[in-house]
Amino acid sequence: MTLNEIAYNLLNLVRGGRSNTDEHISLEQIKFNIRHYRAMFIRRDYSKNGFSSRHIEQDLGCVYLEPVDASKCCDLPTSCSVYRTKKTIPRTVRYNFEEAISYVGDVHGTGTIPLVKPNTVKFLPYDKYTKDRLKAYMIGDYLYVYNADGLEAVNIRGVFEDPRDVSRFDECTSGSCYDDNEEYPVPLDMLNIINSGLINGELSLLSGTLSDTTNDRAQDVTPTKKEPKR
Repeated sequence: MTLNEIAYNLLNLVRGGRSNTDEHISLEQIKFNIRHYRAMFIRRDYSKNGFSSRHIEQDLGCVYLEPVDASKCCDLPTSCSVYRTKKTIPRTVRYNFEEAISYVGDVHGTGTIPLVKPNTVKFLPYDKYTKDRLKAYMIGDYLYVYNADGLEAVNIRGVFEDPRDVSRFDECTSGSCYDDNEEYPVPLDMLNIINSGLINGELSLLSGTLSDTTNDRAQDVTPTKKEPKR
């Protein structure tokens, strides 16, 4: 299902199937809450089961890199080759003690580049066995690649807080770009929990305020009689 379909379905459930041209609950308001609940339930599910479904994952496609000053990247020696993504990476869902980035690698989607913690990067040049290998790490919202001399682009996949953020990657293919009319990255069993949470939570409070139906029916007011003049 698309985000538009999910939002319209929830609005219809709140209305009880009745159409109202003066509805005070906006679709954007419902979509915001859907994104919030999706991120929350994905985090809870991962904390409980340690599993991340491919149906909640999104592909950023071909993400281009540019060389940066290594001395500003975790105190690496200036002789090291460090590249950084030209664009910031969308915020990921908050997993326990790790990034919700499921893959960093070549643009073919097969060669993996290990993702390491940024506080270990300064020790990479002194690692006897892996100092010449590619390593990726996050600082802020940028992804850096160590030993990336001449590397033009990487492929990144992950579970992102707001799926719409993926749409600003104009490098992505039509299959990986996203808008509200594309398939929403959430499994159906989780969608049922999201719907239930919203109907019994935020939407229940919002629907408690009656919609403005003044213009939808005639005013039920009896006109007062004028006293005859004497």
